[in-house]
Amino acid sequence: MRLSLLQRASLWLYGWAMWLLVPVLKRKLRRRGAQESGYLKHIEQRWGIYPGIPASKGAVWVHAVSLGETRAAAILIKALRQQSPGVRILLTHGTATGRAEGLGLLQAGDVQAWQPWDMPSAVQGFLDHFQPCMGVLLETEVWPQLIHTCAQRGLPVHLVNARMSERSLRKALRQRALALPAYGRLTGVLAQTEADAQRLCQLGAPVTAVMGNLKYDIQIDPSQAALGQQWRAGTQRPVVMFASSREGEEAQWLALLDQISPQEQASVQWLVVPRHPQRFNAVAQLIEAAGWSVQRRSQWPVESVPAAKPKTVWLGDSLGEMQAYYQLASVAWLGGSFEPLGGQNLIEAAACGCPIVMGPYTFNFAEAAIQAEQYGAAICVHSMAEAWAATQCWVSQPETAQTAQGSARRWLAQGQGAARACAQLLLSTTHP
Repeated sequence: MRLSLLQRASLWLYGWAMWLLVPVLKRKLRRRGAQESGYLKHIEQRWGIYPGIPASKGAVWVHAVSLGETRAAAILIKALRQQSPGVRILLTHGTATGRAEGLGLLQAGDVQAWQPWDMPSAVQGFLDHFQPCMGVLLETEVWPQLIHTCAQRGLPVHLVNARMSERSLRKALRQRALALPAYGRLTGVLAQTEADAQRLCQLGAPVTAVMGNLKYDIQIDPSQAALGQQWRAGTQRPVVMFASSREGEEAQWLALLDQISPQEQASVQWLVVPRHPQRFNAVAQLIEAAGWSVQRRSQWPVESVPAAKPKTVWLGDSLGEMQAYYQLASVAWLGGSFEPLGGQNLIEAAACGCPIVMGPYTFNFAEAAIQAEQYGAAICVHSMAEAWAATQCWVSQPETAQTAQGSARRWLAQGQGAARACAQLLLSTTHP
């Protein structure tokens, strides 16, 4: 694909803009590092400098920017290893939570690093050092300079588990001089849904197949399941979990609690798990300012939940325990769906058999949300007041909740198989 004069000029200006943004990027790293120390480690890697890290010539490079993408990457990497034993993985990330999660995926010969900032020298330094045999980008991570440099070098790059919302499409089309070459020069795109595929095609992406969502192939960690069930056995009332809550949603939820009666407040135990670890303290302060006490997971007894207390919220301030939290909960509210943020992943909750209440904003997982509701695994509401009414129905009618649990597992089963198919296709196009 030859770039037009406008596209070449746009890429040149983009490269300069990235250099001008370096002070802003540094300040952002320092600010985030004050909340999550992981951001302050190996900063030189952001510049494409990797001292002390061995080259990974011939490895499969998998980029999973954050926590959700890393969990999807875990499923894909497992399938790659099953079909190509001995395959080596170069795993890159953009966030500290993604990197922490990804550490547990590494085996002998694998390497983990920060993805470089999207500027020519950093991208070139990254590719010069590691020399992977192909790139696999998860979901939405298409960067103009990265794709341009890989295309110049003849390095195949695939976008896997690809999704594209209407909102993201509109944004990309406003920047078409950068977006069209970036998507058009990908080697292949494996889309989650037909709707995603159609939107990606509008950007010139070479959609190879519609594979479904890798996250349907999730496997529950037996130790996490056992821990969650042990917690649940020690509870004195149903636990309602606000899963992966986002900024703005907790304030809405606390306003709702202020409106319901003390008897209703005491009928359930609330568990809030913020989506971003750097917000744990802020959410705790918000809850306390609303007149509630907070009991943090980090301060719980080792293998049991705290004793029930009036007007007390449990705060899930740990990483890697979402499956245990879902096993503990009788109902989960889907974070990111009560503000126009698109919703978080609801598949993990379904895999744990936890009924789901979704707000009106689920555009990041539109097809999954529709299917979950059709199967009876979830219910979509327009407000938190409606969410509370639906929650009361489920916690007061255990047989209805049990039906929803079975529906969740049936819905999950119908979507499985994407990981094996994706791995097979990737390995057939460029075998490491």
